[in-house]
Formats: sequence, structure tokens, C-alpha cells
Amino acid sequence: MSDLDLLTQSLARNVRRWRTERGFTLDTLAARAGVSRGMLIQIEQARTNPSIGTVVKIGDALGVSVPTLLDYERGPKVRIVPADRAVRLWHTEGGSYNRLLAGTEAPGPLEMWDWRLMPGESSDSDPHPAGTVELVHVTSGELTLTVDGAEHRVPAGASASFEADAPHTYGNQGGAPMEMIMTVSVPPVR
Repeated sequence: MSDLDLLTQSLARNVRRWRTERGFTLDTLAARAGVSRGMLIQIEQARTNPSIGTVVKIGDALGVSVPTLLDYERGPKVRIVPADRAVRLWHTEGGSYNRLLAGTEAPGPLEMWDWRLMPGESSDSDPHPAGTVELVHVTSGELTLTVDGAEHRVPAGASASFEADAPHTYGNQGGAPMEMIMTVSVPPVR
């Protein structure tokens, strides 16, 4: 089987899987993606090789990445992310940072983060989509977690969970660096 055949079959299987998981009919997905129903049928039956633009539109409509749609590995998936491949998305000159350690689609996006906040620093977050939940586990220092205006103290060794569809802030009002591991679970696109 050629690489192109493998990708065509993988795309067919994955589009059908994610469409079904989202509860979308062919017509619903076609409307959301701006792709014809006939094109979706051909894709799900592995009878066509759509353009990358079409694949991007379908991925956006399903709320999954292009690599997820084209993934052809079978069986239990294990993805190792080496320490030097964690993505640092935010940092300050004072030494605070966050790093995206790993992520997956299960059934919506699920992410794991490593955070460090130096004394006196904080990071604000806008509300996430309704149904988003965050879990934090503080490994050192003390987190001042403010959710929808209410302040909560989370000391080292403690964990917290909260609905993240309200404005929230991660802060360090202590005198030592605060470090935590955080997971974010976003509901699937419906």
C-alpha cells in the first residue's frame, strides 16, 4: 500500500470517527466546514484525495488538528514528548513561565502544563469555552488562584479543580517561586 493510499484510508477513518464522536451528520459537518456533502462522502469512503485546504476546513469544523485527521498509526498510541520538546508559550523577565508538556484529543482537547511563577508575578486567563475544566497540583510554593473574582490559596502538595469558563488568574503572592502542573480539558466541538 502506498503512502498516499494509507493517508486516504486514515483520513476516511478519522473523519468518520470524529464526525460520529461529535454527533454531526454529514450535512452538519458539510455546513460547518463549507465543504459539499458529496465531498465528505467521498472522503469517508476513501475515494478521493482532498486538498490540504479541504482537510484544514474539516479539521477546524471538527475541532481537531490536521495531524490528528491524518494519523495512520494503529493500536494503542504512546507519544513521548522529550523534555527539550516541551513548548514554552509564556515567560517573563523575572523567570516565570509556562510550558505545554503534552496534549491530545480525548474526546476534546486535553493539555498538560508545567508552570512556574516567581514571587509577585501573575498570569491572567480569559474564560475558556463552557464546560472547560482545569486541574492544578502545586509542587512548590503557594498558588493564589482567583476564579471569577474569588481568591483561593493552594499550598504545595495540594490540588484544585475548577470550571474555567470564567476569568481566572494564577498568582504568586508568596516569597518563593511557585511551581505547579496543570491540566486543561476542553469539551469537544458540538
